[in-house]
Amino acid sequence: MNNKITTLITEQEINAKIREAGNYISRKYSGNPLLVVGILKGCFMFMAELAKNITVPCEFGFMSAESYCGTESTGSVNITLDLKQDISEYHVIIAEDITDTGRTLKNIKKILEERSPLSLSVITLLDKPERREVDFVPDMALFTIPDIFVVGYGLDYNEYYRNLPYIGKLE
Repeated sequence: MNNKITTLITEQEINAKIREAGNYISRKYSGNPLLVVGILKGCFMFMAELAKNITVPCEFGFMSAESYCGTESTGSVNITLDLKQDISEYHVIIAEDITDTGRTLKNIKKILEERSPLSLSVITLLDKPERREVDFVPDMALFTIPDIFVVGYGLDYNEYYRNLPYIGKLE
């Protein structure tokens, strides 16, 4: 892959925002049963850094959903990995790398709401509201970006570039 990538958000900027989010979550859920659910594959770097910054006891779970082919959303959401545990005794936070069309998160949130968690919220590293195709707004977005295709920090282009420590615009 020889694509040109221009840095949009630096590793330092990402880490600073994640520290703030971790502090907020730690204060809000102190003393409460907390489950942070990452949406694979893109969430892995965000979730790992977020986990290091949450200072209260919590559990982690993972789901996987597919909705992209290359740089385009397919328009459908396929759950390929689901939670096994009962979430009815937890405050659940869905941790996602990017909110784009909103389809994936709206679908996953609906599935988890039907399982009656104590509360349910969504934190996303990146929010791209210009691309929204459904009525969905994350509870917390660390960065709002324009309608450009980005890679890095878990986000990919045909599985490449997930390992970049920053968010970059794919040229």
